[in-house]
Amino acid sequence: MGQLQALIFDVDGTLADTERDGHRVAFNAAFAEAGLDWQWSEALYGELLRVTGGKERIARYIEHHCPGFVPPAGQALTDFIAGLHRAKTRHYVALLGQGDVPLRNGVLRLLREARAAGMRLAIATTTTPENVTALLDNTGELGLRDWFEVIAAGDVVPRKKPAPDIFTLALEQLGLGPSDCAVIEDSDNGAAAALAAGLDTLIVTLSHYTQDQDFRQAALVVDQLGESEAPGQIKGGAALHLLDAENLASVCVDLGLIKDLHQAVWDSFASHRPM
Repeated sequence: MGQLQALIFDVDGTLADTERDGHRVAFNAAFAEAGLDWQWSEALYGELLRVTGGKERIARYIEHHCPGFVPPAGQALTDFIAGLHRAKTRHYVALLGQGDVPLRNGVLRLLREARAAGMRLAIATTTTPENVTALLDNTGELGLRDWFEVIAAGDVVPRKKPAPDIFTLALEQLGLGPSDCAVIEDSDNGAAAALAAGLDTLIVTLSHYTQDQDFRQAALVVDQLGESEAPGQIKGGAALHLLDAENLASVCVDLGLIKDLHQAVWDSFASHRPM
C-alpha cells in the first residue's frame, strides 16, 4: 500500500460553493450581453450540471431548449459557444474579484493543516484555469494559489468527468500512484472520475446541487469538512465500518482522519487481494 502523500481537490462545489451564485449568474450575464433572452434558473442550472464543462453545458441547453437556434452573423455554432463561454468566464472572474464567493467551511483549515504537515496539494477540475486562479486569488489567503503543486484544469484532457482523464493527468504530474493520494469531491461525476482513476480514498462534501446524488462507493460522505466548533454531518460512506465510525453523526474532517481513512481503505484492498 502507498503512503498518503497528496490531497487532490475538485474546485466548483468542493473548494467553494460556486455554482448557483457564481457560474450560473455569470452565464446569465454573458447571455444578456450577447442579446440573448436565455435565463438559467436555479432548477434549470441544476439539470445542466449533469453535463461537465461550461461549453458543453451551453451546447446541451441549445440542443434541448433552443433546437432551431442559428448563431448570428454566420458564425459556426462551436465558435459562437466558445465566445459565449469566454464572456461567461470574464463575468465569473469579475464576480470572484468582489470577494463574494468564500471557501467552504473547513477547506482553508484542512489546506493549512496539510501544508504544515508537508502534504502535497493538487487540483483536478473541468473548470477553466482562469476560474481556478481567480477563486484562489480572492479568498483572502495570500499566495493560496502557490500552495497547489499541480492545477489540472479545463480542456487539457480529451474527456471531462466522469471520465478519469483529469485525475490521471494530475497523478502523472504529481508522479504518484492512486494509492498515494486522497480525493475531495462533491459531485457524482467527479466521484465516478476519481474512482475510475483508481483513487479509492474518496471523500465527498455535498454541495447545493449534489446532496441527492448517489455516492454509495465513496469512502466518506459529509455535508462539509467542518470546523471544530461546527463539525460536518456524516451522510454515509463505504469505509465507515473500517473506522468503527458507523454510529458517528458528525465529524471534523482533518488530516488525521483522512490518513486513517486512507490506510483503512487500502489495507482492506490488500486483505482481499489474491496471494
